Amino acid sequence: MSIPVDPDSAELVISLLSAKENPLEVLQKDLECIFGSVEDAVGPLKFEFTTYYDMELGEGIRRWIISFANMVDPSGLAEIKLATNEIEQRYSKEGRRQFNLDPGLMTLGNFVLATGKNNAHRVYLNTGIFADLTLIFRRASYRPLEWTYPDYSDSVLLDVLNRIRESYKQKLEKQR
Repeated sequence: MSIPVDPDSAELVISLLSAKENPLEVLQKDLECIFGSVEDAVGPLKFEFTTYYDMELGEGIRRWIISFANMVDPSGLAEIKLATNEIEQRYSKEGRRQFNLDPGLMTLGNFVLATGKNNAHRVYLNTGIFADLTLIFRRASYRPLEWTYPDYSDSVLLDVLNRIRESYKQKLEKQR
């Protein structure tokens, strides 16, 4: 019989996609009201992996990776995704989003994104939100899986996430 134990807190990481010049200037206050102070924001990073978002967000999309000072309870991933969806809707114009916010939870062993789209490798959480196991940590780095989005397989993004993981690891050690 396995004995249930509470997991460690997770590091909340949000990927922000936008064609706007300085989207974090617009969104930081909203994000901090919900998730606490931003600890790190890396960007802009190139985003040339797909044209999927061009019609909605515009051309010249770039990415920012945002992490927060406060760690979160991993059981709250669905609620976090719903909150980021609400922020996206608040700033939408004429039915088009200005920002794409993709929250993920980082642990020492993996990185999981929240999504509203089901697929064979995704686990249903609640309220229409699924968990997507995007990366696993092996041999000193996060590693993509066969279904990992191409942009999350990119070495630049993996380097950013590995650096954030080191900060997260230090926060965990202080918490214990």
